Amino acid sequence: MAIELKLSQQHVKLLKEKIDFFKKEKGPLMPVLHEAQKLFGCVPLEVQKIISEGLDISVAKINGVVTFYSHFTIEPKGKHVVSICSGTACYVRGAQTIIDAICKELNIKAGQTTEDGMFTLDTSRCIGACGLAPVFTVGDEVYGKANADVALEVIERIKKTEGEKTL
Repeated sequence: MAIELKLSQQHVKLLKEKIDFFKKEKGPLMPVLHEAQKLFGCVPLEVQKIISEGLDISVAKINGVVTFYSHFTIEPKGKHVVSICSGTACYVRGAQTIIDAICKELNIKAGQTTEDGMFTLDTSRCIGACGLAPVFTVGDEVYGKANADVALEVIERIKKTEGEKTL
């Protein structure tokens, strides 16, 4: 399920200001892409075209950078990005069972976002915490020596917290 992205004129204006600022520097593309990712939550083709015009760099080159680096995404992510490490250490210690449990709980597959835009489930190759395998992250929080039960508890806690915010 893809979340529809609406480009607000205010964010477009801010992006253009960032482009003007960074194009005076050497190597402006990466800082502009980071700013775009922060502003829009992703760097879709429409945003890449704005950057292309502002920096006089081809959309093809920009798209190559966006799709190469895993930090950038061309589709919006959910409010909470759950990423399970599937590197060798994590995989052999049960990462797949965590992935399967979260897929079942959220009714999505890895790489997808829930219909309500609350969760995106990702996998990563390695996050460099092999001694804590299996590991998953939610935003900036790292959960080591995890299992499916721990992951589902975290998901439930987030759901409960988000539910309380809407009351």
